Amino acid sequence: MQNFRPLTHARKARIAVLDDYMGVAHRLADWSILSDRAEVTFLTQSIPPERLATELAGYDALCLLRERTDFPAEVLRNLPNLKAIAATGRQNRTLDSAAAAELGIAVMSTDGSGNGAFATVELAWGLILGLMRHIPAEAEAIRTGAWQTRLGNALYGRTLGLVGLGRLGSRMSLVAQAFGMKVIAWSPNLTPERATAVGAEMVEKQALFHAADIVSLHLVLGPTTRGIVTASDIAAMPSHALLINTSRGPLVDQAALHDALINGRIGGAGIDVFDHEPLPANAPERHLPRLLATPHLGYAVQETFEVFYRQTVENLDAWLNGQPTRLVTSQP
Repeated sequence: MQNFRPLTHARKARIAVLDDYMGVAHRLADWSILSDRAEVTFLTQSIPPERLATELAGYDALCLLRERTDFPAEVLRNLPNLKAIAATGRQNRTLDSAAAAELGIAVMSTDGSGNGAFATVELAWGLILGLMRHIPAEAEAIRTGAWQTRLGNALYGRTLGLVGLGRLGSRMSLVAQAFGMKVIAWSPNLTPERATAVGAEMVEKQALFHAADIVSLHLVLGPTTRGIVTASDIAAMPSHALLINTSRGPLVDQAALHDALINGRIGGAGIDVFDHEPLPANAPERHLPRLLATPHLGYAVQETFEVFYRQTVENLDAWLNGQPTRLVTSQP
């Protein structure tokens, strides 16, 4: 069995729950079962990377909500008192779990999203419908006394282009068919057989951006997908087309997207993810025209968080008893 940093029994363990932006973690699980052995602090504000080591120095364990704060090796090495990390989800690309293992830090994970497994897909369709029917603007207009200020567009007969056809992309395809849409798809490793199996047609990347009325991204961010939506891809989109990103901000050339929105080269964008999160107060995305932006709400539903925090408490309970469970054995 792996040798972990020992937990002192001279005092209660100090546990920090990070990035609890909405202040909901305390009510989504029974944290009281830890109270005889631990003091739990819920942190609702993000901590800048340069202050992580200082502000978290006094904690024995950290609870991470999926990929909200980066914990690379250099940060972990500057937390000599850290003994355990309870991370949510099955994978966490922003946590260097290999470095944690080398340092003797027990890293525990949770199951996936439960009934919220397709919450990101649902949000993507919310962004699409919001843009196609101008729902935010019309809702605001009615508060000012206006009535029917602009025409929207129907989805029936339109073409949805999916960049990525994995679990979430496939679900997008099924919903699109229910709306009476044609579905085309591309990804670096997609096969025609896989596309056909979920009711889509595989096309080349350039053809997808040229033909789709709506392009929706469903790829994992990695070295080969960073910047995969280029300036030329955005330039190929029809002037009425929409770009939807509920995956990861760095998949897209942000400068090119901003330029296209400012100059009306595309119809609009629905964006839930950004290069830097939380979005800085002075970020241009807060003021761009033709942009429907949401604060990374994709997986942030009660059904998902209940699974995450219930199993986080279970993991911490086992760790405090000297028998850590759901251990992560290698870097995702």
